[in-house]
Amino acid sequence: MAEASDTWGLLYQNLIDAGCDQKTAIQCMSLMEGGKKCDLLRLLSLHRDTLLDALHENQKRIDCLDFLIYKLDKR
Repeated sequence: MAEASDTWGLLYQNLIDAGCDQKTAIQCMSLMEGGKKCDLLRLLSLHRDTLLDALHENQKRIDCLDFLIYKLDKR
């Protein structure tokens, strides 16, 4: 775990905790270091969209299971 004074370590850990793979985390850090805020925000937004799509897919699966459980329980 990164020390509180280790800004780059904290940034990297936050990206990993957010589900970024190592390649994406390093790419984000490189963009930040290069001052390319717009590109960094675009990349983070794309990752967020990917996570949100996965969430919606899993919610559909949970809804299907809930319906099945409901139907089986009614029998």
